[in-house]
Amino acid sequence: MKSLEHATVGVVVGTIAALTLTPPGSLVALVGLAVLLSVFIDLDHFVLARFERGDWSNLKLAVTNPRIGLLEQEKVFEDFPREFNLKRLLSHQLIGGVAVVGLVLSGNLVFAAFVGVVIYAHIVCDLLRDSGIA
Repeated sequence: MKSLEHATVGVVVGTIAALTLTPPGSLVALVGLAVLLSVFIDLDHFVLARFERGDWSNLKLAVTNPRIGLLEQEKVFEDFPREFNLKRLLSHQLIGGVAVVGLVLSGNLVFAAFVGVVIYAHIVCDLLRDSGIA
């Protein structure tokens, strides 16, 4: 999904999760955090591409060409095989798992649930898009 789509999902899911779970913090701050998590978790794609390619050409493409970086994001990683999508989803799960476990271990159970729900929604959206459903 594109960043704007993930941000929209972050607003909806973040609002519902904040109102349902009632973690500490204002609704605006929690929804803002949900949007940031929903969008910026995708930065791991560039790290994965770096390991796959051995260079930062995909990041350079997204940064130096604003049209592709903002509007045509599907072109940034279009030349990668299908296995790249699986690695991308796996890295999202690892990041989400580490974040949730870290928050649980710190005693922040409600906040851990909030973060888990937001990242889960992100992954489900990616799976829906990758499978051609959405």
